[in-house]
Amino acid sequence: MQIDISRPILDKNERLAAENRAIFDAAGIFVLDLMASPGAGKTSTILATIAALRGRYSIAVIEGDIASSVDAEKIAAHGIPAVQINTGGACHLESDMIRRALSSLDLGTLDLLIIENVGNLVCPTEFYLGEHAKVMILSVPEGHDKPYKYPGIFQIAEAVILNKYDTIEVFDFDESEFRQVVSSLNPKAPVFPISATKGDSVELWAEWLAGRIEANKART
Repeated sequence: MQIDISRPILDKNERLAAENRAIFDAAGIFVLDLMASPGAGKTSTILATIAALRGRYSIAVIEGDIASSVDAEKIAAHGIPAVQINTGGACHLESDMIRRALSSLDLGTLDLLIIENVGNLVCPTEFYLGEHAKVMILSVPEGHDKPYKYPGIFQIAEAVILNKYDTIEVFDFDESEFRQVVSSLNPKAPVFPISATKGDSVELWAEWLAGRIEANKART
């Protein structure tokens, strides 16, 4: 006899996530779950996204890390409300963690909530948080073969950000092969090459996100 202990955990998470989603929809907030491996540039991408959109939308960030508050402090230093979640070793965020973090935010004032998930290409794919979209970041130095090794995260991402694009000539990164594999796994997901720390080519990504925010507003 085999007992699957993961199902009750996921069932509870799904129930709480649905409640989170109801809260977000009632407040008219678009929620983005941003996933990537450590060092891919999640925080720098968030800062570049904030710089592109803060004149149009009110934004807040929930930062997920195993430990420390470094990233939340970086976000807050730019005048953006930021809540830090430390998982204490867990490799992903869960819906109950998000629920507790919401009490620190004025939801009625927000248009966009960005959740920076824990750096991991596996665990976050399994846990719905109530978000409207999951987006993943791959940085050029990680290599173009990541979709072969971690297909799940590319299959569920509604968009893929290819960060540190300014280094593509330095690393052995086959962009054509990368795009072909991503397209085979997820034909609808656009790929946005950016250099977050320099702010290069962020506009197309920001406009895609703005389109999702506006579509969400039209529904609520």
